[in-house]
Amino acid sequence: MSESEWTPPSWMYRKSRPPNDDKYFENMTRVIFQAGLSWKTIEKKWPNFKKAFKNFSIEKVAKLKETDVEKLKKNKDIIRNKSKIEATISNAKEFKKIKKESGSFQKFLDSLDKTDNYAVVIKEISKRFKRLGSSSGFIFLYSVGEDIKHID
Repeated sequence: MSESEWTPPSWMYRKSRPPNDDKYFENMTRVIFQAGLSWKTIEKKWPNFKKAFKNFSIEKVAKLKETDVEKLKKNKDIIRNKSKIEATISNAKEFKKIKKESGSFQKFLDSLDKTDNYAVVIKEISKRFKRLGSSSGFIFLYSVGEDIKHID
């Protein structure tokens, strides 16, 4: 099914890019937690994720400690996957590094080679971010409005 026959969910930025790094971070986190689960499960729980992860403020999430991880693991209103929770915190720290290096996540993305259907970009983000492999990297880039093409 082509995108012209399908309406992307409201959280995907297909006709624009996220307005700030926090929104990129939120989409990345959503894609990571989505892996292996039903879209409906994540959709239903997402308002709880926003609350649990401080509305995806990179600055606030990057400051979370092990005691916060333990609290999140007990939060029945979110997906209580320890490695995904820890990846979210680690990824917030990586977003901060990228902001320091490039000015913003968007500028970082724009600096990468996007020929060959984003192969270099996917490899780079998969190296830098936890729990973001080639499939989830592809979905993430698609969800943030990048012109990545579906591969059959």
